[in-house]
Amino acid sequence: MPIDRNSILNRYGIVIIFIVCILGLIVYKIINIMFVEGQKWRNLGEKNKIENIQIEPTRGNIYAADGRLMASSIPQYELYLDFKADGYMGTNKRVSSLDSLDKYMSGLCKTLSEIIGDKSPEEYRRHIRKGLSKESRQFKISGKKVSYTNLKLIKENPFMKLAPGISGFYTKTFFQRRKPFGSLASRTIGDIYSEKNKGGKNGLELQFDSVLHGIPGMCTRQKVRNSFINITQREPVDGMDIMTTIDVNIQDIAEKALLDKLTELEAESGTVVLMETSTGEVKAITNMARMENGEYGETRNQAVSDLSEPGSTFKVASMMVALDDGKVKPSDTIDTGNGLWAYKGKVVRDHNWDKGGYHRISAAQTIWYSSNVGVSKIIDRAYHDCPARYVDKINQLGFNRKLDFQIPGQAAPRIKYPGNSNWYKTTLAWMSFGYETQIPPIYTLTFFNAIANNGKMIKPHFVRSINHNGTVMRTFEQEVVNPQICTPKTLGIIKDMLLGVVEKGTGKSVESPYIRIAGKTGTAQVSQGSSGYSGHQVSFCGYFPADKPKYTGIVVIRYPKIGHPSGGTMSGGVFKRIAEQVYARSLTVPAYMAVRDSLNTAFPMVKAGLKSDIQSVLRALRVHTVDLGGRNNWVKPESEKGAVALNGYAVAANLVPDVKGMGARDAVFLLENCGLRVKLMGCGTVASQTPAAGTLLQRGQVITITLQ
Repeated sequence: MPIDRNSILNRYGIVIIFIVCILGLIVYKIINIMFVEGQKWRNLGEKNKIENIQIEPTRGNIYAADGRLMASSIPQYELYLDFKADGYMGTNKRVSSLDSLDKYMSGLCKTLSEIIGDKSPEEYRRHIRKGLSKESRQFKISGKKVSYTNLKLIKENPFMKLAPGISGFYTKTFFQRRKPFGSLASRTIGDIYSEKNKGGKNGLELQFDSVLHGIPGMCTRQKVRNSFINITQREPVDGMDIMTTIDVNIQDIAEKALLDKLTELEAESGTVVLMETSTGEVKAITNMARMENGEYGETRNQAVSDLSEPGSTFKVASMMVALDDGKVKPSDTIDTGNGLWAYKGKVVRDHNWDKGGYHRISAAQTIWYSSNVGVSKIIDRAYHDCPARYVDKINQLGFNRKLDFQIPGQAAPRIKYPGNSNWYKTTLAWMSFGYETQIPPIYTLTFFNAIANNGKMIKPHFVRSINHNGTVMRTFEQEVVNPQICTPKTLGIIKDMLLGVVEKGTGKSVESPYIRIAGKTGTAQVSQGSSGYSGHQVSFCGYFPADKPKYTGIVVIRYPKIGHPSGGTMSGGVFKRIAEQVYARSLTVPAYMAVRDSLNTAFPMVKAGLKSDIQSVLRALRVHTVDLGGRNNWVKPESEKGAVALNGYAVAANLVPDVKGMGARDAVFLLENCGLRVKLMGCGTVASQTPAAGTLLQRGQVITITLQ
């Protein structure tokens, strides 16, 4: 049949014309959308798109020196419903009624009640209906925030699985900082604000906020098919981690010792700081104060922020200055009289003035016995005509330098200077024994640590390194404040004096039978400015072991209500307890000193059991065995003449076997093979059995075996 070429061409033409018409319509629609209706659709698109939404990074963690977690961010979520979402609203009018959620209401309210637990299902029903009737856009489902785990469970509810544009469900994210060790070093670690972007509130959280916070990302929120999706433009960079110097175990010891003493004395507050002598790493820091409810808790970091008169611990600095200047020798004697010295219209008193005073004592003894009269006479005699030299020498020790301790809110020492308006004719004498000078406790600690560290003053620090994803990004090296605070000769004399304080003087109660401690007690009345003095602050600052110092610490207790204020018995008692417990943790016994255990057996204790298993184990342990079991598979081992004898016993087919001396596994195996049902009690080795061994066996009966 001939091909009709014209017919084919006509058909192709019709198809082509049809395709061209379709393309023309498409092009027309595109042009219409782009140029005629373009602005309308662009406005609609912009309405359903939110740009430059910040994506919060995950805040970095804070770790103890041994890697244990001390602070981490946990996300918390607030739940909301938008009752003006598309699922609730029509084009011009409300299409949902109060009953439109009934399909989901019962299940939803039950889920919320079970997981959140703050309302009953019926209360949730009334609560949600109330929000629905008000057409609220930010209706908070619950006043409680939920965890990520609970949020996932809530999202499993059928209503919550609906598209957000239909259900109106959305969340707001907050971050809660969790501290696994509770109050341990809580104030030093610090806190963060729960609101986004606010960051650290105090402590290391504030000091290193820029490092911990990370770099936010950016995304656009776009509505697609009645639901919103986030299109990430820039990924967030998570915060870095902080590795502190805190030793959790030492921190626990320090906090417990201070808390017990504060409770005993009904004191207002107390501070303990313990640092590693050679490195300056702070291993423990606690600041406890009585709160409104009567309990003690960390309120502010008084170790670095508290400006108070140090009292008698400052006498060591005065003595060091006089010794280094050659103004006094430890053997020089000073007449302290009856403990009262009239000085320029005021009276300097020793703590024992009401008992007759110390009379004539050596310069060393003025430190041992903490004599105000003795030290002030030494300093007045040496610097009466040139008090500026005394203050200059004090400042050269490092007291006047403001040090960055990696903690916000730190205060700088306030040391008077001759010629200033606050320098009085009595200032030199009072300053020599720790009054008219204000120093935060951590500065006193830094000074005493220099004594323990052979004269090298190093700055205490709380952070060892900054890490990111396991990589160390920055380390904090030891920072020397003063390479040599005094001559080696003076240093040796001062060390002997501090040892004398504990072994012969006011710190006698600090002396320990387990570890040698050196340090200085301090007791001072607390200045109330123009109102005079009110209450006492007692302290002890020292180091241990005295012969080779490893740790230096300070203990300050403010306003004790029970007992006579004493730096030795109060603060010194806390220091002694900490020193002994920290020292005990580091004790190791050399192998050559180990005493052989008289109860140690020459051979392992072997339970009765299957002979083949026992032989395999003893062979691996290279323990010689003597097989006395014959053809019996079950044996009872005994130590005998340098070997383990395997005494066998037969298992009769119709009698209950003897399983005493066996472990639970072997006993159950043997008894169940005999057709008995076993009931176990206790743990260890079989001590008794019921029915007794040798009883007529009845298959299926219950046998009780007791292990001890």
